[in-house]
Amino acid sequence: MTDQSSTSPAEDHGGEFRAGFVCVVGRPNAGKSTLTNALVGQKVAITSGRPQTTRHAIRGIVHRPDAQLILVDTPGVHRPRTLLGERLNELVVGTLAEVDAVALCLPADQKIGPGDRFIAQKVAEARTPVVAVATKADTVSKGRLTEHLLQIDQLGEWADIVPVSAVSGYQLDELIGVFRSHMPISPPLYPDGELTDEPEHVMVAELVREAALEGVREELPHSLAVVVDEIVERERPAKDGRAMLDVRVNLFVERDSQKGIVIGTKGARLREVGTTARRGIEALLGAAVYLDLHVKVAKDWQRDPKHLQRLGF
Repeated sequence: MTDQSSTSPAEDHGGEFRAGFVCVVGRPNAGKSTLTNALVGQKVAITSGRPQTTRHAIRGIVHRPDAQLILVDTPGVHRPRTLLGERLNELVVGTLAEVDAVALCLPADQKIGPGDRFIAQKVAEARTPVVAVATKADTVSKGRLTEHLLQIDQLGEWADIVPVSAVSGYQLDELIGVFRSHMPISPPLYPDGELTDEPEHVMVAELVREAALEGVREELPHSLAVVVDEIVERERPAKDGRAMLDVRVNLFVERDSQKGIVIGTKGARLREVGTTARRGIEALLGAAVYLDLHVKVAKDWQRDPKHLQRLGF
C-alpha cells in the first residue's frame, strides 16, 4: 500500500481538483437510476420498467483523476396522491437545497408534459445550477432529438443542455465534464474506490424490491415496501470458503390480493424473487447468502403515518 499523505489529488492537479454533489431529478421513469448507474460504472440504484421505483435518495460516487461527483438519485417527483407521495417529494425538494448542481432528466422518447413543467419550476426555485439532460437519446431519430432539445430550451433557464444515452454511453464523459465545471474546488470527499455511502441493509432492501417488481402489475410498485430484519454471519463458512450470511427480509404490501401477486402460485414467484435478489446481494456483500423472505400485509401503509415511520419513510 502506497503512502499518499504527502500529496492530495487536489495538489496533483494544481489545486483544480473539484468535488461536489449533483442531485438527479425528473419525473418517474425518466431514466434517473439508469443514468446514475452508468456514470458510477456499477449498479448503486435500482431500475425498473415501472414508475416510482426509487424510494430513497441513493448516493453513487463517480471517481475521475480531476474530480469526484456524488450523485444523489432521488425518487421521481410527481403530484402526490398519498402521504408517501408527499414525503417523497419533500425528500427531493430538501435535497435540492444541499447540492452544487441539479441534473433534470427529460427522456427523449417522451414528450415534455405537465409533470416536467412542474419539476422545472421546482428546480428553478432552488437557485442551484441546473443541467437539463436529454436521456434515452439513442432511442429516437436525430430529427426527433433536435425537436426535443429545442423544447427543453424553451422549458426554462439552463446552465447546460446535454443529450445522453446511459445504455450506449453516448456523451456520458461530456456530461461528467459539464457537472465538474459546476463543482467547487475541493479535495475528494470519499475514499478512492468507494461507490456509494448507502448502508448495506438499504442496498439489500433495494435489490429485493427490484427483483420483486420485475414483471408484476402496474399497481404494485406504489404498494411494496421492503425492510431488512437482520443480517447475521454464521459461525461456519460456506462450502466454497466464503463467509455465510443469513439475511432475513420482510416485504410489505397493502392488501391480501397483492400478497398473492408477490408470492405467486405455490410460492413460485417468491422463489424467483429470492433467486434473483440473492445473486445481487452476494455480489454486494462478497459472501454466500441464505435469503429468507416473508410477505406481510400492512393495510394502506402509504396513508398511515405510523406505518410509514415503521417502514423507514
